[in-house]
Formats: sequence, C-alpha cells, structure tokens
Amino acid sequence: SFVLGELDKQNRWSEGRYSFSHFRDKDRAEVDIVIENHEGRIAGVDVKAAATVGRRDFTGLTKLAAAAGDRFAGGVVLYDGEQSLPFGEGKRAVPISALWAPEATA
Repeated sequence: SFVLGELDKQNRWSEGRYSFSHFRDKDRAEVDIVIENHEGRIAGVDVKAAATVGRRDFTGLTKLAAAAGDRFAGGVVLYDGEQSLPFGEGKRAVPISALWAPEATA
C-alpha cells in the first residue's frame, strides 16, 4: 500500500489522470497495481520485498500483458535492489527508490 500511496500522490499532480486496480487471473497469477490511462493503455507494477529479482517475479506481468494485448504499455517490478534491469520487451526491474529519486534508475 506504500507504493500505491506514492503513485496516487504523483497521479494528483500529473497532467493526465490514471486509474488504479489489481489483476489476478484464474491461475492466481497477479499484479499488485494496474495503471490505466484515459486511452485504455495499461501498465503493471509489482512490488517485491527482495534485493534480487528473477524471471519468475515477472509471471504476473507476463499474464497481464497477454490479457491486455495491444493495450499493454509495459510493466515494472519494484524491488529493494539498486539497479534498473531489463527483463524482456516492455518489462524492467526497478529499484523502489525510483519512486522518489528518478536518477536511481540510470
């Protein structure tokens, strides 16, 4: 809920408005936060309390991408690490600190 609160704060001062929801499929794969813009584009945010991430941590985002099709804009796994890392097309692992320090993703 901390991450959702931070995203909500940013949503309040941004030019666009975004809605937040949650994703879970029939196999119980889930994404913590689904962000949708006024055009129907979707991005996923998963939060992991770990210093490392692996492909398995992207299962929910992969399923969200399949369910959303062309509407999927991308997804991130926020984690306790220090580096921004690519995990396939449109997916990245990003330090949770990037929420308030954008230079942390460089």
